Amino acid sequence: MEYISLDSMPYYNDCQPLVAGLGYELVCLNVVPQNGNIKITAVISSSLESNATVAIGVNDCAKVHRLLLPRLEALLNSQNIYMEVTSPGMERTIKNAAEFRLFQGRKVKVWDSQVTDWVSGRIISSDSESITLALVSGNTEVEDSSQHCIPYARISKAKLLQL
Repeated sequence: MEYISLDSMPYYNDCQPLVAGLGYELVCLNVVPQNGNIKITAVISSSLESNATVAIGVNDCAKVHRLLLPRLEALLNSQNIYMEVTSPGMERTIKNAAEFRLFQGRKVKVWDSQVTDWVSGRIISSDSESITLALVSGNTEVEDSSQHCIPYARISKAKLLQL
């Protein structure tokens, strides 16, 4: 799995402070020109400071949409913008290893190519090289191994697990 800094996404640094001001994290921001229009997809989650188990609802997405749309219209100098704001979903496929930091405390399963199986755990921490998990079996943490560090180079796939 590749680690691409969230700051390197176009317009991410312009939008993240606004989203954080509402108490959310900006997980992903995609800006794609299409036939003279601009399609924007933003994914938000609850902030790390708030309860990690709080689900994102339609009202949350609407608040962020109302705040981001005028900002992006000004940045892109366009009124022809279609924007969609969504939650990460119950079982989000993690596409960029930088997202792990945003889901700290949440359960995840990763395909470890060295083990050749899914490894499930609660995200303890992550950096630009690896993720550290507290292993889980079912709904309980495994007590015999407190932490398991997996380099991103060994991760083929990753999914958030339900809250």
